[in-house]
Amino acid sequence: MEGEVQLGEVAEIIMGQSPPGETYNEHGDGLPFFQGVADFNYRHPTPRVFCTAPSRIAIPGDILLSVRAPIGRVNVADRQCAIGRGLAIIRPRVREDGRYLEFALRMLETTWTAIEGGGSVFGNATRRDLETLRVPWPESEWDRRAIAHILGTLDDKIELNRRMSETLEQMARALFKSWFVDFEPVRAKMEGRWRRGESLPGLPAHLYDPFPDRLVESELGEIPEGWPVGCVDDTFNITMGQSPPGTTYNEAGEGIPFYQGRADFKFRFPERRVFCTAPTRFAKAGDTLISVRAPVGDINMAFEDCAIGRGVAAARHKSGARSYTYYFMHGLADVFSRFEAEGTVFGSISKKDFHAIQCVVAPQSVIDAFERLCSPIDDSIERAERESRTLAAMRDALLPKLISRRATGERCGKVCR
Repeated sequence: MEGEVQLGEVAEIIMGQSPPGETYNEHGDGLPFFQGVADFNYRHPTPRVFCTAPSRIAIPGDILLSVRAPIGRVNVADRQCAIGRGLAIIRPRVREDGRYLEFALRMLETTWTAIEGGGSVFGNATRRDLETLRVPWPESEWDRRAIAHILGTLDDKIELNRRMSETLEQMARALFKSWFVDFEPVRAKMEGRWRRGESLPGLPAHLYDPFPDRLVESELGEIPEGWPVGCVDDTFNITMGQSPPGTTYNEAGEGIPFYQGRADFKFRFPERRVFCTAPTRFAKAGDTLISVRAPVGDINMAFEDCAIGRGVAAARHKSGARSYTYYFMHGLADVFSRFEAEGTVFGSISKKDFHAIQCVVAPQSVIDAFERLCSPIDDSIERAERESRTLAAMRDALLPKLISRRATGERCGKVCR
């Protein structure tokens, strides 16, 4: 086709390589280490694991392409990082072509299905596959820059929304930790730092009375007086996922969104990729979603009613407190980590074990107060997500039109000026 090049002509291909397992850690030692799409976020991957002896290193601006199922997913390195064998580095030979190439590769995501073996999870792409991949390539440098600018403007707004939402979530998580983990309001009353009628940061004056003024010993350590120790089953409704027959899945939007595990999770809300026409287990919009198979304990929130497979559980406080449930489950990170099988990928948590997790049972009055403060924050995050999905739909509609017109030599100046 006119206006195409092989990827190897315009970019250097560097296949990932996984260093020894003992060089990995979750404490921030070494470089962030990314292994595949489970680490991908909207545009930049999220660090979860670090590596002290990286063997393949990406630099900021490098395109990261998944080479194991699902093949062809794209992210961009925003920092120096290490990559495992589930990824490849696509390094543009001309750095200024990086943004255009990112969009061109995104447009080609669906073309990798054949390599995946018609839906098999065992597909993989080789260096040769990448080097010979035909990419639409407008001959004019100006055209490539124009396309990148138009689509990049939409992408930048989506990324700004995500960063603002991350900041809002950090604020809410800090408040949850202060109230329900560190018990700061109780300590402030004990130490005379907070008195009736006064306000402190995160401690409005009208909330003085619901908090006790003593900590007492319990099997979980010091907890507020009058707050009993219970278990998750006492205060939350938990639905464990179940996977329907594979023949009921599709990527064409038929049925309802179906989430199977961590690979579907992104920041806050899972990514719509697979749908199901015969779901068996459901989550409602606003439910907290928890990965229950390795890695156990990743957290998302259902953006809409959806189906969940056996790698996911859905939770909601029995009072319906959406925000409290979400931040409570984040607070169980240390507990969830105990269910990871050491050195393997087979860690999981059963329904019985999930229900039996011990926790401090906060009074409903305090939960309601937290909900009043944090629900507006979560509403703002949801609005930003809705806007971002609209912008992404616009970008995806423009993407093939702009690239195909320019690659075939049509200037389409009215669109790009």
